[in-house]
Amino acid sequence: VQNLPVTFALDRAGFVGDDGKTHQGFIDLSYLRALPNMVVAAPKDEAELRDLLYTGVNHGGPFALRYPRGVGPGAPTDNPMRAIPVGRGEVLREGSDIAFIGIGQTVSACLDAASQLGEHGIDAAVVNARFVKPLDEHLIVEVARRSGGIITAEENVRAGGFGEAVLALLADHGLADKVLALRTMPDAIVDHGPQTTFRAVYGLDGTGLAELALAKLAFADPGKVASESLPIAGGQ
Repeated sequence: VQNLPVTFALDRAGFVGDDGKTHQGFIDLSYLRALPNMVVAAPKDEAELRDLLYTGVNHGGPFALRYPRGVGPGAPTDNPMRAIPVGRGEVLREGSDIAFIGIGQTVSACLDAASQLGEHGIDAAVVNARFVKPLDEHLIVEVARRSGGIITAEENVRAGGFGEAVLALLADHGLADKVLALRTMPDAIVDHGPQTTFRAVYGLDGTGLAELALAKLAFADPGKVASESLPIAGGQ
């Protein structure tokens, strides 16, 4: 209500490993999106975590930054911190057959999935959304228009989450049919254990996302995906 300059640093976003099932961070995107004036962001790696924290502290209003437990992918952190324009995402990989739009720790999995799909002759784009609120509406709409379909990925429940925000945005632009899948957490209590294990179980690793894309593309355009492309070895 007061729109005060406060930054919330929320750790243990998504899977928390062995901390216990009550510590899983699967609902914060949903409740934070509902708050007026709140900016909600999630970094793809360590360097972006620093930049987004710097952005939040200097934002001048309420800002929530969520990041996972554990280590990141290993991005260098020796560069000076910089402010990222609020609501600005980035395209990490171009592609026209399908596009993954990831938020936070799922971006690495999206890049892995795109690489696996490339081995099957499928050209996949990857977007790092960075912000759940506000979305980079222009970027997401343009990627949807030039892509064969969209798959969103998040370590959050579906209800009120990032994927639903993207779907609503594209529906407003007459592009809802571009959304092939929302890969989210289920509406259920999730047990605790190694993060890599549970990402594979719930299809939120690179192989799970690649198999989801292959299945959706095969359904939408059977001529696009050869039958021998399914499944990718080791996937769900």
